[in-house]
Amino acid sequence: MAVKQRTPMPMQDPAERARNFSQVAMGYTEEMALAEAARCLQCRNPQCVVGCPVSVQIPRFIGLIKDKKYREAIDVIKETNSLPAVCGRVCPQESQCESKCVLLRTGQPIAIGRLERFAADWEAKNGAATPEKPASNGKKVAVVGAGPSGLTAAGDLAKLGYEVTIYESLHEPGGVLIYGIPEFRLPKEVVRREVEYVKALGVKIETDVVVGRTITIEDLFDDGFEAVYVASGAGLPMFMRIPGENLNGVYSANEWLTRINLMKAYLFPEWDTPVKRGKRVVVVGAGNVAMDAVRCALRLGAEEASIVYRRSRAEMPARAEEVENAEEEGVKFHFLTNPVEVIGDEKGWVKGLKCVKMELGEPDQSGRRRPVPIAGSEFVMDCDIVIMALGTSPNPIISQTTPGLNAHSWGGLIADEKTGRTTRERVWAGGDAVTGSATVILAMGAGKAAAKDIHEFLSGPQDKW
Repeated sequence: MAVKQRTPMPMQDPAERARNFSQVAMGYTEEMALAEAARCLQCRNPQCVVGCPVSVQIPRFIGLIKDKKYREAIDVIKETNSLPAVCGRVCPQESQCESKCVLLRTGQPIAIGRLERFAADWEAKNGAATPEKPASNGKKVAVVGAGPSGLTAAGDLAKLGYEVTIYESLHEPGGVLIYGIPEFRLPKEVVRREVEYVKALGVKIETDVVVGRTITIEDLFDDGFEAVYVASGAGLPMFMRIPGENLNGVYSANEWLTRINLMKAYLFPEWDTPVKRGKRVVVVGAGNVAMDAVRCALRLGAEEASIVYRRSRAEMPARAEEVENAEEEGVKFHFLTNPVEVIGDEKGWVKGLKCVKMELGEPDQSGRRRPVPIAGSEFVMDCDIVIMALGTSPNPIISQTTPGLNAHSWGGLIADEKTGRTTRERVWAGGDAVTGSATVILAMGAGKAAAKDIHEFLSGPQDKW
């Protein structure tokens, strides 16, 4: 009978990790991985696979780990997932594959993500096998954006023999993996290693190319590409539109994290992109991005780092694990609290955040109870930095420069949920460019679905869209 309790993940001590950018979760040892793999029941009809957006054959790779066949285990994962080291670190397994594990009925689910990370890290230490490049089928596909969705689609298409080129607007591929997720959750060397694997499949990546400005989708078709997959992400930050948001010391989470992650602002002056280091930092929002932003503030030396959220703890969208990590590190949480004004000093810098207390009313369209202000409950929090982590929306540049490519009023491209087909023939789209900011694994799932449909379309009669 399988052991009910799963193997805990070794972690840095909270007091130490709150002041450094090294990985918080240190990864399983071989002994730990073997103990955890031994818990798997090897179900005949594994529902965990159904819960994986990229269809990793989970019992197969766990069984191989149990047998100490680590090379074979990572090969099984890479049959359907080109980014295993990433997924093993940042995928919300608790709401995907692990939520389907039969062991939940009597105890704790298999730590699928931790075992996936173990296999990927084992490969990194012992050398990655060079993937076989299939013979070219002579057809070219362009991918816009080198984030998780674009990399997944490109990798799958390359395995099918397509000549794939990714066009990335930033100077380094990886998308949100490289600019949005902090080093202590996802080291940049891990992302670069995954990108190198996709390139080893034959995928070309051109950086510093803004599709819609440097070139257009029309140009790509003129250059001989037979299909285009748009995975440009959601990079436009949202603000509250309250007084004082234009004061010095107010950041969007996008700018804050991009400076820290991609531009190494935490190493200034060794790296030449500075970021203001506040003593009292307030982050507005309660998603994973908010947790990343507030934990970065601590690591930059903040004496006090706080989350302000207008709903209660029960409604927080962030992963429970990230919230727990933040609490352990000393982050303060102010629930049922909503900002109404950013207060500045005589020099135009933030000195406080005026808030109002809230209470929960009836559920809104999201299914969560709507927060309602409590009259006369205003108060001011002292702070010198305010970070708005309220979500992001897609940049409209591609839809505005591509005839026939329609978007919603909020910016997301209109695309079929199952295939990724847009309103423009031979243009597919997926990931955050369609949904707005969501999870890495859902973006990867969209890339996989689009790659499958692109292949089916280009391989069959092309008179129907």
